[in-house]
Amino acid sequence: MYRKKFIESIRRNRERIKALGPGIVTGGAGDDPAGIVTCTVVGATTGFQLLWLAFLSTPMMIAVQDTASRIAIVTGKSLPEITNIFYSRKFTGLMIFTLLIANIFTIAADIDAIASIFEITTGINSVYFLIPITALIGYLVVFKQYKTVKKVLIILTSILSVYIISAIISKPSIKLVLMNTFIPHIKFSSAFIIAALGYFGTKMSPYLLFWQASEEKEEHKTVVQVEEVDFDTAVGMTYSTVIDYFIIVSAAVMLFGHNIETVKDAALALKPLAGNYAFALFSIGIVVSGFLAIPVLSGSSAYAVADAFGWREGLDYKVSDAKGFYIVFLGALILGDLIDLSPVSTVDALYYSQVLDGILLPILIGIILMISNNKNIMGEFTNKRFNNVFCTVTLIFTVSLTAIMLYQLVS
Repeated sequence: MYRKKFIESIRRNRERIKALGPGIVTGGAGDDPAGIVTCTVVGATTGFQLLWLAFLSTPMMIAVQDTASRIAIVTGKSLPEITNIFYSRKFTGLMIFTLLIANIFTIAADIDAIASIFEITTGINSVYFLIPITALIGYLVVFKQYKTVKKVLIILTSILSVYIISAIISKPSIKLVLMNTFIPHIKFSSAFIIAALGYFGTKMSPYLLFWQASEEKEEHKTVVQVEEVDFDTAVGMTYSTVIDYFIIVSAAVMLFGHNIETVKDAALALKPLAGNYAFALFSIGIVVSGFLAIPVLSGSSAYAVADAFGWREGLDYKVSDAKGFYIVFLGALILGDLIDLSPVSTVDALYYSQVLDGILLPILIGIILMISNNKNIMGEFTNKRFNNVFCTVTLIFTVSLTAIMLYQLVS
């Protein structure tokens, strides 16, 4: 009897591992180059003081992403389709427009980050790398099937573990790391507040909600597979936070006190301070995270627009069968390149994308909370208590941070 239970347990775990996909890719995409720079800035400006915030964000991210996924699985609809039905097309249009602008600015910052690493390593101006980077991403998504794209994204996600190695070779004080992980340290200094805002601005991004919900729909998951999705989401969000955690640790040890604003600043500071190994690991992480996050950013934009207008959408369709979907996908990439070629600073582009995300995110969380607890929509699959508690905490937290951010913007 015990042997049967043991074998059954192994079988279930194997099935869960095979089912890993949208959740783990979404978690990895949350660590895009912009997010990596933000975590680096957090470590460089506040040391280990915000490690507890990374620890706290894990259940919040799991709850929000899992709620959005459950809605998509139970209803068979994406967020734009649901808001079209239960709210209004004008509201959906405004929501999608805000998402698009924020995503395009972030794409610009991420493409520039990859190009900057290539410039440092080759000595060739980063401008010459913009088009090849965009073309490679476009080729992968447009000419390869969904299963191939998914496998590539999962492989890229796993490579982000280089940041764990980077933290280990930095030799941090274990005592200080543990103290700052489990004992909150709160300061009301501008550096502390800006670091906290920046961290949540990159981790709690609306595009991640749109992407994962659309991918669950793309994989044709049913309500029977809800537990698999819960596991996938938990693994993905936990992995994302672990990567963030170790980036902050590395930066706290190697870059504390240095002025870091861009990927180039961080890479150039690391090379003389921490040596070639630290520089190489950081650079590999930036390039890999960029090639992971940029398709997710463009894809979430394309899914959102296609669903809002009722177009055919999905990475398994040929371009001729889903023209609108692919036009938005490639258009977002091209607009990102144009921003990089314009006088607009990528630092400013990233800042304003965070402002737009900060406004949109609390609205989205409020919507998914209401929908996920509506029995007329969700039937017996209404939201779990864990999700409700931490979604509510996240809603309060993001509203507060957005209010602070807007106050700082106008003052």
